[in-house]
Amino acid sequence: MASTADPRPSVALSTASCYPESCTAAFELAARLGYDGVEVMVWTDPVSQDVDALRALSDHYQLPVLAIHSPCLLITQRVWTADPWTKLQRSREAAEALGARTVVVHPPFRWQREYAREFIAGIHRMRDETDVLFAVENMFPWRAGQREVRAYLPGWDPTDDDYASFTLDLSHTSVSGSDALDMLDRMGDRLGHVHMADGSGSNRDEHLVPGRGTQPCAEVLEQLALRGFTGSVVMEVSTRRAAREQREVDLAEALAYARLHLAAAGTP
Repeated sequence: MASTADPRPSVALSTASCYPESCTAAFELAARLGYDGVEVMVWTDPVSQDVDALRALSDHYQLPVLAIHSPCLLITQRVWTADPWTKLQRSREAAEALGARTVVVHPPFRWQREYAREFIAGIHRMRDETDVLFAVENMFPWRAGQREVRAYLPGWDPTDDDYASFTLDLSHTSVSGSDALDMLDRMGDRLGHVHMADGSGSNRDEHLVPGRGTQPCAEVLEQLALRGFTGSVVMEVSTRRAAREQREVDLAEALAYARLHLAAAGTP
């Protein structure tokens, strides 16, 4: 666990990085590899939805839950009810109960029109009710052949709107063709959270181990350290096709990469 005197950001593991293994397995692996904490992706795994079970895992492995990723994926549309505001409320309650600083949330889907109309004002309202950050994540346009589909409202780039806190995801900047360093600058002091992964510029959301794609992962990490970023850097990489041994190798490599480049910024 990172020292409270250490000015560098905490490096956490998203439980999604261990899929298809369970949330429980993710805690065990994060502890064994030496991560500073865990981001819980709330999805169909019952443990990810159970605050008491998560607290028990956190206590057992002596790993803090640093963030809750609200269930706003297509596959989690029915997790914690179908109502998106209830999902955010329950995410906030979980974060408060577990001592997590951040709730990660995606912009609404285009077909969630009523939710989308109230989203910005609602996020501001919920922010005023708690110390927990609602960090809205950059997404990407969906593509069908040469045609782009407007999948998110108000849009996939949250820096176009007035949010108090952002999550920067580098796999998503890869898919959208965005300049990750420019987006980092535009988020400025409202950057609250980082999903660290890589991408090759494919239309697929690849979530590669940092350093295996074309995104400026090293430069972003060094900039975070130079700017005194105090949020969490969360490894959200895909290991779904890896055997357990390779998954462990990949997640150890991701952690070493993050720590190397966060430390490099302070090296003369």
